[in-house]
Amino acid sequence: MTLPPAMSQRAREFTGPPAPARPAATVVLLRPHGDTYQVYVLRRATTMVFGGVYAFPGGVVDPTDQPTTVRTDWSARLGVPDEQARAVVGAAARELFEEAGILLAGPLSEPDRTVTATGAPDWEADRAAVQRREITMTELLARRSLRLRDDLLLPWARWVTPDFEPRRYDTWFFAALLPEAQTARDVSGEADGTAWIDPHAGDLPMLPPTRRTLDQIAACRSIPDVVAASAHRDAATPMNPRIEITADGQVTVHLPDQN
Repeated sequence: MTLPPAMSQRAREFTGPPAPARPAATVVLLRPHGDTYQVYVLRRATTMVFGGVYAFPGGVVDPTDQPTTVRTDWSARLGVPDEQARAVVGAAARELFEEAGILLAGPLSEPDRTVTATGAPDWEADRAAVQRREITMTELLARRSLRLRDDLLLPWARWVTPDFEPRRYDTWFFAALLPEAQTARDVSGEADGTAWIDPHAGDLPMLPPTRRTLDQIAACRSIPDVVAASAHRDAATPMNPRIEITADGQVTVHLPDQN
């Protein structure tokens, strides 16, 4: 897979050492569409790192990401100690709320439910407060008598940014189904466009891990197939693309093999 020109130039000029990779999380949000499904993507603003490419909602882990989780096996599924694993899960849920207005949470008294519409003014005020770090997700959930539905996050893969990039991320990819009666919205301020796309869309500019993840999910014919496939995914082993620079200066990225 070839790289965008700016990334290729950074690869050619890199002499090391690599920058530390910051923990991050991103969520592939799915919704039913006829007999199949669609995937929610946003196009990063051109003023941002990796601007102009399509991505899934996500971002870096924040010190406030300290959720109480439902699942107890996150450490094993994500390949890091329990506290760090729960922080990654918290970041995935928080970023989905901040960037798309989707909240994976339900009433304490009804553990199998999720909250419904989250676009009302009071919810939008809470979302903006979380985004500004005025309150934490944990505080928001407690105030509204909700619990995190981390059981709705399906671990999929773990990718590490190539060594030549000045900003590097150790990113866990999750899949999640759009909760009933919630609507994804462009509220992040970090995108100049959003769309629900067919998972087989191959003409959108994406970074290699995003494209590989979308292709893997597209191999599943239905949302239940995605859920079933996630149970067998390795989201603990980090994958680091290999960069090849030929004698004539051409830069090619080789992605690790993973089903």
